[in-house]
Amino acid sequence: MSYGPPPPGNPGPPPGGGYGGPPSGGYGAPMGGGTPPDNGLTWAIVAIFCCWPFAIPAIINATKVNDLWNRGDQAGAMEAQAQAKKFTKLAFILGSIAYVLSIGFYVVLFIAAAASTPTYY
Repeated sequence: MSYGPPPPGNPGPPPGGGYGGPPSGGYGAPMGGGTPPDNGLTWAIVAIFCCWPFAIPAIINATKVNDLWNRGDQAGAMEAQAQAKKFTKLAFILGSIAYVLSIGFYVVLFIAAAASTPTYY
């Protein structure tokens, strides 16, 4: 069975010779180029063990850095990085202070308990 020639009025090949590559615009490399700033996500996650109320905003801001950079918002990415660093430092500093104070409290409690025990001879 033969189909014959195509009907008249066939549009033919597209102008320009076919596929012209991916469409322009949309997402892609940011206009400034380069690599995104360090988001500090690893340190923000480690800060959970020091002081979690400050580590949570650090993690949230650290996860925003690469997304903002890929969208082309370099200023927003740098701001998110600065916020992540700030909250991570606060978590480490306040967590360290809390650990030192708690160790000191337990040392004083141990000394007080040892001094108050009666000794029988």
